[in-house]
Amino acid sequence: MTILAIDQGTTSSRAIVFGTDLRVRASSQAEFAQGFPRSGWVEHDPADIWASTAATARAAIENARISGRDIAAIGITNQRETTVIWDRRTGKPIHNAIVWQDRRTAETCAALKAAGHEPAVSAATGLLLDPYFSATKAAWILDQVEGARTRAEAGELAFGTIDSFLIWNLTGGQVHVTDATNASRTMLYDIHQGVWSQAMCDLFHVPMAMLPEVRDSATGFGNTRTDLFGAAIPICGVAGDQQAAAVGQACFLPGMMKSTYGTGCFALLNTGGTPVASRNRLLTTIAYQLDGKPTYALEGSIFVAGAVVQWLRDGLGVIHNAAETGPLWDRADPGQQVIMVPAFTGLGAPYWVPEARGAVFGLTRATGPAEMARAALESVGHQTRDLWDAMRADWPEADSSAVLRVDGGLSANEPAMQFVADMLGVPVDRPADVETTARGAAWLAGYHAGLCPGPDEQAVVWQLDRRFEPSMPQDEREARHLRWRRAVDAVIAVA
Repeated sequence: MTILAIDQGTTSSRAIVFGTDLRVRASSQAEFAQGFPRSGWVEHDPADIWASTAATARAAIENARISGRDIAAIGITNQRETTVIWDRRTGKPIHNAIVWQDRRTAETCAALKAAGHEPAVSAATGLLLDPYFSATKAAWILDQVEGARTRAEAGELAFGTIDSFLIWNLTGGQVHVTDATNASRTMLYDIHQGVWSQAMCDLFHVPMAMLPEVRDSATGFGNTRTDLFGAAIPICGVAGDQQAAAVGQACFLPGMMKSTYGTGCFALLNTGGTPVASRNRLLTTIAYQLDGKPTYALEGSIFVAGAVVQWLRDGLGVIHNAAETGPLWDRADPGQQVIMVPAFTGLGAPYWVPEARGAVFGLTRATGPAEMARAALESVGHQTRDLWDAMRADWPEADSSAVLRVDGGLSANEPAMQFVADMLGVPVDRPADVETTARGAAWLAGYHAGLCPGPDEQAVVWQLDRRFEPSMPQDEREARHLRWRRAVDAVIAVA
C-alpha cells in the first residue's frame, strides 16, 4: 500500500506518492498563476488551485504505476492563512483566494491595534494583529462582495483555508473541516481552549456559521469522491505547511527547532504541551495535535527567503537560475559590505512592519551581480538570526547548544546554509530528504491509518545529509549582524 501526499503551495501544487516507509515512489508538480491586482495585493484563482491539485494527484498516481485502490490514505499540507469563501450549495468561490502575502488589510489591523485590541488577540490566538492572517481577509471579502455578509450570517457561505477548500472538493462537498494547525493561523481560534473564539469572530465581524469543524492533525477527514482517483480514499492527515515540515523533520521533542526555506522562511521551536507567550513579537501556534492533545510552538515568519533569489532572476535579471548564486557568491568582493533588506511585502517577525519595503545599502561603483547575489543570500542568514535570538529570549529552557534543522528548496544552497550556521553560531543540519513538508503530511496520514510508526520511532529514522558547522569568528559575526540591524532600522524609519 502507499500514501498520497498533497502539497498545495504558494506558487505550485505537488503530489507525492510515498511508500509506507515514507520513501518517495513518484511525484508531480504544476505551477499556477499569481495575481497582483494592486501593489501589496496577492490573489489566486481557487479554480487553478483545485485543478492543479487534482491534476498533479492523478499524475503522481500514474507515475507510480498504481491505481487509486493502492492508496491507503491521503495527507494534505497547504499554504497557510490563504483565505477562500465559497457557496455551500454550488461549491463556487465568491472571490479569488486572498494569499497569505497579501497586505490589503494593513490599515484595518493598524486601526484595531491603535484601539488597543492586540493584547486580547494575542492572549486568545497567540498571533499579532497583522494582515498576514485569515480573519481580516475573510472580513474584507464579506464587505466587498455584495450580499456576502448577509449570506454568511445565514449559513449559506463557507470559509476555509486551502486545506478546507481542498477537502470540500475532494469529498464532493460532503465535509467542511480543518485541522488545529490551520485553525491556529486564522486569528479566530482560541489555541488554549481548542475552539473557535466568539470574541474574535465578533471583533473581526466573521460569522461563526461559516467556519469549519476543527479536528486533530491525524484523524479522519472524509473520503474522496470515487470518480477522482478510481477509489474512495480516506483523507487521514492535515497540517499547515510549516507544521507539516516540523513533523517531517521529526521535531517531536521540546527544544527542537526547524527552519523551512521556501518562498519565505518559517522557523518553529517545539515548546511541548505549554503555549509560550512571546515577549519578542513571535507567534504562539499549534505545531500539531494528536489524540486531542496539542503540541505548541513558537514561530517566526520571514516573508522573503527563496523569493529573493527569484527576484534576482525575474526582477533584476542577474541570474538565469538559482544554481548560479553559488558561483556568484564565490566571486563576490569580500571588501564590499553590501546589505540587502528584502522587505518586498513588509517585514515579518520579529518586527511586523507591513508598510516596510526593501532596500540595499553599501552600494559602490564596483558593486555588481556577484555582490548583489551574496547580499541576497546573506539576508536569509540575518533574518534567521533575528528569529533565533527572539526564540531563545522567549524560552530560556531551550538548549543553547541545540542545532537547527533546515529544509525547503533554498536549503540546497550551500553558501546560504553555511552563512546561517555562521550567523547563529550553532550547527545547521540538512536532512537527506529536504522535501519534509510532504513527508510530514504523509506521516500524519500513515500514522492515523496504522501504516507508520509513532513519533518516537519516526524520530529514529530521520537521516542527516550534511551538517554545516559555524566557522565565523564571534566578533565578526556580531559586527556583521549589527550592520544588518542598523539597515533594518533604516528601512523601518522610512516606512
